[in-house]
Amino acid sequence: MIDSILRLAIERRLLILCSIFVIVGVGMWSYQKLPIDAVPDITNVQVQINTAAPGYSPLESEQRITYPVETALAGLPNLSYTRSLSRYGLSQVTVVFEEGTDIYFARNLINARLGAIKSVLPPGLEPEMSPISTGLGEIFMYTVQARADARMTNGEPFTATALREIQDWIIKPQLAQVKGVIEVNSIGGYNKQYHVLPDSTKLLLYKISIEDVVQALHTNNDNRGAGYIERNGQQLLVRSPGQLGTIENIGNVIITEHDSVPIKVKDVADIGIGKELRTGAATRDGVETVLGTAMMLIGANSRTVAQDVAAKLEDIQASLPDGVIAEAVYDRTALVDKAIATVSKNLLEGALLVIVVLFLLLGNFRAALITAAVIPLSMLMTITGMVKTGVSANLMSLGALDFGLIVDGAVIIVENCVRRLAEHQHKNGQQDLRERLNTVFNATSEVIRPSLFGVAIITIVYIPIFSLTGVEGKMFHPMAATVVMALLSAMVLSLTVVPAAVAVFMNGKISEKESVVIAKAKSAYQPLLKLALKFRYAVVGFASVLVVFCLWLASTLGSEFIPQLNEGDIALHAMRIPGTGLDQAVEMQEILEQRIAAFPEVDKVFARIGTAEVATDPMPPNVADNFVILKPRNEWPDSSKTKGELVEEMEQVLEELPGNNYEFTQPIQMRFNELISGVRADLGIKIFGDDLDQLVLTANDVLRVVNAIDGAADARVEQVTGLPTLSVIPNRTALGRYGLNVAELQDWVSSAIG
Repeated sequence: MIDSILRLAIERRLLILCSIFVIVGVGMWSYQKLPIDAVPDITNVQVQINTAAPGYSPLESEQRITYPVETALAGLPNLSYTRSLSRYGLSQVTVVFEEGTDIYFARNLINARLGAIKSVLPPGLEPEMSPISTGLGEIFMYTVQARADARMTNGEPFTATALREIQDWIIKPQLAQVKGVIEVNSIGGYNKQYHVLPDSTKLLLYKISIEDVVQALHTNNDNRGAGYIERNGQQLLVRSPGQLGTIENIGNVIITEHDSVPIKVKDVADIGIGKELRTGAATRDGVETVLGTAMMLIGANSRTVAQDVAAKLEDIQASLPDGVIAEAVYDRTALVDKAIATVSKNLLEGALLVIVVLFLLLGNFRAALITAAVIPLSMLMTITGMVKTGVSANLMSLGALDFGLIVDGAVIIVENCVRRLAEHQHKNGQQDLRERLNTVFNATSEVIRPSLFGVAIITIVYIPIFSLTGVEGKMFHPMAATVVMALLSAMVLSLTVVPAAVAVFMNGKISEKESVVIAKAKSAYQPLLKLALKFRYAVVGFASVLVVFCLWLASTLGSEFIPQLNEGDIALHAMRIPGTGLDQAVEMQEILEQRIAAFPEVDKVFARIGTAEVATDPMPPNVADNFVILKPRNEWPDSSKTKGELVEEMEQVLEELPGNNYEFTQPIQMRFNELISGVRADLGIKIFGDDLDQLVLTANDVLRVVNAIDGAADARVEQVTGLPTLSVIPNRTALGRYGLNVAELQDWVSSAIG
């Protein structure tokens, strides 16, 4: 079969060479479609179910929401495990499926269970699935700020509420239309609200309950349609607008009558524009701001989507009020461009080095050119295969390519063809076309099988990598797939294009002469070889001792999963004392950012405190994720300083601030750790049991052991206790004397405080 393919390639050589244009065309088209990212996406197949429960304590969230949701999800097909998080006002259940499960199939399974889940939850609570994104999903972040001299239409400076309105009603809807964006998350500022604050004395005077006020507002805040009527041949749509739009409208809503006098809302309550009881905030460079995060749809091209979002944000800027600026603070494009530039540089240097070596060793310009052509052609075929199989271009997939292996088979074939053609010319003179084709066929046939066998052995070495599962599989499968596709492409080219090219271009006078490099290498190697053969036992003994020594040396080395990717920026996880209020946390955060911004290597610093609008990464108010964006290395005062040294300096400065604990990491690394294991650290230890107090004691014992290990840094116990709670416990006997029930008391407490 191999001989038949060779004969066909040589006989139809022009057709085979024309196929190069097809390879180039398809490869260039595929390159435009190739997903590009910095690293492989190692996020497991998971779906988050978030249930907002305003006013629920962590204990109530766990008992009344989290536990029923987890129980209802038990038994789903392909379910691996679930984990949950219960915080004030929020329950989050993360459902992890087995590898290979289609994410849309998984979401459909959960969506089918949501109906049953809602039936077991308290009334008014709606569980929602998180956006279809991954650990690489947060590709673009921006802040919405106003200049100091900017003014609203009423002449006052822009407030946090006004900036949040601009984010929610102008910026967010437009960014959500960008292809590949699945969600635009907001945090910071305040949502605008109309507050109706009942006066308990007046309510008692008119014998009106809070429920009466709520019901009156609910029934008087709706638009209704009434079909249409036809009059004089004209159709008129009938509608009855009743939605409340102003404070005056709200105040004039009638609740009931007292002594035939209508009692309006304004008679028993104060009405005004207020702020939401928010669960999160954002800061930038020591000033509170509004932060938006564009999240990418799973499977999209992060580089393209981030570029499109950045371009759209520039267009949106023209529609913003004067003095309001929407500015990017984190753009994944920068990291991806750096990673791809590094890979491209290494690949280009490797290709040039291989080509130079080929010219030096083969001693024939045309032969070296034919061999070198295998490199770009196999790369284009590999890119086409990557697009078809869904493998993204990243450091792992492209960085594993070895052009020396790719041209290995072609070198053997071309060198043997040149040798045979030169021998025939030396013996029989110039060959005609048929003789030359037969010589090329015979020369290729001599070496094609060992050549293909050698490439096949190298390919088989990578096959076991495909048996890896979980995080290891997601990390190394792209590398193995890319190398295998490149080697198979080179094998096909060696079997078809290379013989055809030799048959076409290796005509005329051909001489095989030993290059200067080979001649000098032989003259240096021959005496060494004779010496090694003379003292063969000593050489073998020395080699054995050297192997044993290297094995011992390797056993003393440390090990890790993969080298850590330098993302270029720093993520800082700041934790305060449990129970720290959001306003206090913002004040502490502003001081922290001012300290960080003082470093000359820092370009900007921003943070998310607490939980955003879409709780993809829920945190309590005492916890903040800080993003420290560094300047380019050539702008550092000391360009020789490493990022690790800068982190140590920051840690020393920040330790002076009381009430804070810190964990230093990187943005993508932190997000991956959080999604995969539920913790932000590289290593998390989970302890299970029924007694929370005993679990905390055991966790502290484990912490002491971990801190004693060399190399352990930033070890912390997750905060699960210490949140102060003020409980209003109903006295049912006293309530009965006043003719009240527990629900009415709870309504009063909720109205007065929440």
